[in-house]
Amino acid sequence: MKRPLWIALLAAVVFVAIVIARLPASWVIPTGRGQAFCTSVDGSIWSGTCAGFSIRGTPVGDVNWQLLPLRLAAGKLAAHVTVTQSAANAIADVELGLHGRVTARNVVADMPLDPKLIPGLPPTLHGHAHAELALVQIQNGVITELKGRVEARDLEELTGRPTPLGSYVVNFPGGTGDPIGRIRDLDGPLSLEGTLHLTRQPGFELEGLVAPRPGAPPELANNMRFLGSPDASGRWQFSLAGTF
Repeated sequence: MKRPLWIALLAAVVFVAIVIARLPASWVIPTGRGQAFCTSVDGSIWSGTCAGFSIRGTPVGDVNWQLLPLRLAAGKLAAHVTVTQSAANAIADVELGLHGRVTARNVVADMPLDPKLIPGLPPTLHGHAHAELALVQIQNGVITELKGRVEARDLEELTGRPTPLGSYVVNFPGGTGDPIGRIRDLDGPLSLEGTLHLTRQPGFELEGLVAPRPGAPPELANNMRFLGSPDASGRWQFSLAGTF
């Protein structure tokens, strides 16, 4: 190929790269109404901000992204993503795959337990959640793999007089099959251990053993009777299931 043609081809490639790098994100990311949308978009598709992001009517917050070019070379669309909404925030490396598959790595998130952020959460339950997840895989809205830990801290039940419930952690080891985590208490009035199984409906199955500690609020100890009779060690068995 003659040198002038090489120069013209190189110039065309550089021009296309500059156009893509500077392409306004608002040209390709929808604003307005729909299943998922932004109230406004700023920046480029390489680095930008989606303000007021909502999905299926649930407000998520402001989303900032920075595409990861090395993943593009491997044929993957991936970005470092930051999400903020008032007291909630999260960071992750997110990769979009075929057939509705989403993979998130290096996830760190903090948020208040608020029904506005977590639909279906009892409005009388207050506290704070913290997550450190090495891997999350989602297929068509269903979590198929989970590795890391999720903590629920300083829980309180606010029906009538506030009742402290303590803090808890769930550890997910990762691997194939449905995600199943081990749950235990970190502190507080209840001693608890069990498992949390995330099912494909999507939904969950929670089961384990619980017992009030000495000095637990009387209402907590009294509520144990609804679980039946304790075992020989003085613990009550419990189970709970639901769908999202």
